[in-house]
Amino acid sequence: MSQNRLMPPEWAEQDAVLLSMPHTGTDWNYMLAEVQACFERIITTIAEDEKVVVVAPKHTFASAKNVITYEIDTNDTWARDFGPIAVVCDGKLRLLDFKFNAWGMKFAANKDNLIVRNLALKGAFKCPVDNHQGFVLEGGSIEIDEEGVLMTTTQCLLSPNRNDQLSKDEIENELRRSLGARKVLWLDHGDLVGDDTDGHIDTIARFAPGNTIIYVSCDDKNDEQYSNLIEMEKQLRSFTNLEGKPYRLLRLPSPTPIYDDEGLRLPATYANFLITNHRVLVPTYNQPDNDAKAIETIACAFPGRDVIGIDCNPLIKQHGSLHCVTMQLPAGTLSNHIKK
Repeated sequence: MSQNRLMPPEWAEQDAVLLSMPHTGTDWNYMLAEVQACFERIITTIAEDEKVVVVAPKHTFASAKNVITYEIDTNDTWARDFGPIAVVCDGKLRLLDFKFNAWGMKFAANKDNLIVRNLALKGAFKCPVDNHQGFVLEGGSIEIDEEGVLMTTTQCLLSPNRNDQLSKDEIENELRRSLGARKVLWLDHGDLVGDDTDGHIDTIARFAPGNTIIYVSCDDKNDEQYSNLIEMEKQLRSFTNLEGKPYRLLRLPSPTPIYDDEGLRLPATYANFLITNHRVLVPTYNQPDNDAKAIETIACAFPGRDVIGIDCNPLIKQHGSLHCVTMQLPAGTLSNHIKK
């Protein structure tokens, strides 16, 4: 592990946020107008605060103020998981291009796994892009705080068809080596019903400034997720930072269960929020009481930032939400030819 290497937290200064637009060749095709309207709301809201980089096949999305578009072929829209992961190494920003295999080869990912390289070839970045294609890692599977404590889940990172040739210790060593993690916290509970990512951390527990973890809670003993989330809560209470101090824990409500047309539960969660330079965008689900409570809790964790709800009911129909379709690009990422 290099003591001069560290992945910045999401609330560090950003140049832009990366998204990939839905199109007819994606699984969104059956509800394309609905989901494109949701993406446009997300893009417009981010663009009021900072730049947005959008990748899409030809004629899918038109450029607008603060929006930079690149014509790139894509399989799907989950920028959090195929997007570049940034580190600061010896004071200089680098982007790491890990292998994306669609959450253990569940879906096609041949085009999405090339997006970072294609953006680099098109001159999008001014910082180096390092090839880490020998290791499968999705951005939604890791959280890091300002001290370099990394939080992840055993169910995801130890799942088959990702890096199953490596032991838990070897995977942790890779997180320390490549991302500069000073400490790794492994959550063993909390994966949501309907989550096909094998338990991404960004659906259940998130770091915030000031030694804080925001996490999904459940008070309904009749909810099928109740026991699992209670066990997660107990484990979070046992977590400590680099100084051995416990974290300040903030409880998010669970949305009232939402089901698809076949009666299968969808993984709606308020933990899937996005942090930008001056805002926090929170997924909402047309549940006024729960939505308001989630926004209020997240506002407590991010004083000084505007907290804005975005209706993400369309996104959860494909088992993701707001954070899943976005990836922040830290300050120093975008090429000089792109006007700031």
